Amino acid sequence: MKPKERRRLRRLHRYEYAAWEGGARYVCGLDEVGRGPLAGPVVAGAVVISHPLRLQFLNDSKRVTELRRAELDQEIRAEAVCVSLGWVDPEEIDRINILAATKLAMTRALLALTQPPCRVYVDALRVPGCPYPQEAIIGGDAKSAVIAAASIIAKVARDVYMVELDARYPGYGFAEHKGYSTASHFAALDRLGPCPAHRRSFMPVIAPRFRFAQPGAGL
Repeated sequence: MKPKERRRLRRLHRYEYAAWEGGARYVCGLDEVGRGPLAGPVVAGAVVISHPLRLQFLNDSKRVTELRRAELDQEIRAEAVCVSLGWVDPEEIDRINILAATKLAMTRALLALTQPPCRVYVDALRVPGCPYPQEAIIGGDAKSAVIAAASIIAKVARDVYMVELDARYPGYGFAEHKGYSTASHFAALDRLGPCPAHRRSFMPVIAPRFRFAQPGAGL
C-alpha cells in the first residue's frame, strides 16, 4: 500500500481513533442504501470493529467500483468483529414511509449484531431508541471508515438481491439499475406497469407526470 493511501485511511479512522482513545473497545458503523429507488428494499448495514480497517480503497460505497465493493465486502467481513444487515421491504416502506423505514432497517441491523458496540457512528441520522451511545455524522460514509464499511456491506447485499429480483420479475432491468429512477426503468413501468417489488407510495411509480421531478440514480 502506498504512503498516500495509508495516510488517507488513517484520516478515515479519525472518529474510530477518538472512540478507542476514549475507552470504547467495540466501534460500530451504521449506514443504509436504497432510500431513493422506486423498487426493492431499503437495507442497513452495521459493522463492528476493534481495530483499524487497513483495507486499500475503503471508502463510501458510491465512490468504489462494483468489483472493488465485492472484494471489500469479503475483506470487511473477515476483519470485523461482526457484521449484520437490516431489511425493510417495499410493502413496509409503503405502510410507514421511507424515512421511518430507513430508521427501522438501522434498528434491525443493530439488534442483529452478535457483539454489542460501545459506540455507534451513524451516517446522517440518529436511530430512535438506540441502546448504545451514538453520533450522527453528516456525510459519514466518506468521513468514517466503519460507516464506509457498513455502506459497502449494505450496498453489496442489496445489489445481489436486486439481481435476484430481476430473475423473478424480468423486463424491468433491476439487475442493471437496481430499482433506481433511470429512463429505462420508467420505460419498463410504462410498458409493464408496477410489479410487487415496486414502492406504490412513490408517486413516479403510479403517476408518470411526477417522474421527471425525481433525482437521478445513485442516491
